[in-house]
Order: sequence, then C-alpha cells, then structure tokens
Amino acid sequence: MKKRFTIDQIIKILAEAETPGNSVAATARKYGISEQTIYRWRQKYRGFSASEAKRLKALEEENARLKRLLAEKELEIQALTEILKKTA
Repeated sequence: MKKRFTIDQIIKILAEAETPGNSVAATARKYGISEQTIYRWRQKYRGFSASEAKRLKALEEENARLKRLLAEKELEIQALTEILKKTA
C-alpha cells in the first residue's frame, strides 16, 4: 500500500533525517519509506519552508490542470479541422 504524506510531514521528516545523529536509513525505516524517497524529497524540497512547499504543490497542480485543458482544446480543434477537410 502506498502511503501519502502531507507537505508538512515531508518537511518534518526531512528535518529529522538531517539532524546530527540521525541517519537517512533509520529515518526511512521509522516512517516505512525507502531511502530513495527521502533523497527524492530532499532534492525537491531542499530549503523550502512548509508554506513555500505548499505553494509549490498548488502551482504544480494548477499547471497540470491547465495542461489538461490545453490538450482537450487542441483535440477539439483537431477534430473540427478534420470535419472541415471532409466537408470541403
């Protein structure tokens, strides 16, 4: 089963993994995730506060929504041009 963590939880996990005396492996075991997941999160969220990370996530979701909208509109345009070619 795939676990989902909130942005706040991810930031806290990363902070815990970076504290002296804590290893990435121990932190990964504690939360039931792979070490690679922590490294991936670290690469993505390094230096972010929780509010900045939430804003980044919101922007990514908005970007994905706009890309879907654009793809749908381009599909409609393509279908309409095909219809016009057949009728002409």
